[in-house]
Amino acid sequence: MSRRKPVWLSCLTASSLFLWTVLAVFPFLWMFLISFRAPVDAFSSSPKLFAPFTLSNFYQIWVVDEFWRYAINTSIVTLATVAVSLTIGCLAGYALARYRGSLGFWLLVAALVFRALPHVVLLTAYKPAFFQLGIWSRYETLVVVLVAINQPFTIWMLRAFFVNIPHELDEAAMIDGCSRWKAFRLVIIPVMWPGVITAGLFSFLLAYNDFLIASQLMNGEMTTMTAALGNYMGQNTSLSKVMYGVAGAVTVTIPIVILIYAFQKQIVAGLTAGAVKG
Repeated sequence: MSRRKPVWLSCLTASSLFLWTVLAVFPFLWMFLISFRAPVDAFSSSPKLFAPFTLSNFYQIWVVDEFWRYAINTSIVTLATVAVSLTIGCLAGYALARYRGSLGFWLLVAALVFRALPHVVLLTAYKPAFFQLGIWSRYETLVVVLVAINQPFTIWMLRAFFVNIPHELDEAAMIDGCSRWKAFRLVIIPVMWPGVITAGLFSFLLAYNDFLIASQLMNGEMTTMTAALGNYMGQNTSLSKVMYGVAGAVTVTIPIVILIYAFQKQIVAGLTAGAVKG
């Protein structure tokens, strides 16, 4: 018969979780609330909880400052990064999952080392080369760099999903007349579709949230939303401009919250992929 958890331990656990939730949620809730306030109310020494709400901050940044242009740039770069990362990751992950030699292990180790390098280190090599080639501040340039940074993680994740798929599925498909490519496309991919969604979510988050790479490789008109928000934050900016940045940050955050809430099960599956086999 299992012993009941002591009451004091249950209370301590509940209190700790509540405190952690408040500390984690408060910055985002406060950012959301002040985005609808005028600067004089948001930064007042005595905050007014019931100050009048206004949409002027959102109108200024999205209509007057044309923030929607950066949203289009972000959409193009993010979707292209996800498409390329998943295409390469699925092929490489499947090949490494089915390869039985030691070379596959060392390739995975090399990919992991590359992924562990700080992004600023990679910029020192990428940026001068892009200037010399005349391909600086272009969509495809940013996509290539983001794919290069994200690909090792995508390959590791997809390989973990492919490893859990029995080899017998490949063999049965090829016995029925499928080639290796046809078996992969028609049999294996449909089975591991949740893994593809998970890897795609992480690729999306990396490209969508990137600040350093986009701010260094793209100019003012071609940059992404997260990099553009840096123009509204700084020591020399006015309070009004900071409020426009807060409004922009809220609209950038909302799609991420919706995406994570909608695919939370897939994200957890991706984090635990390969931890338990069977």
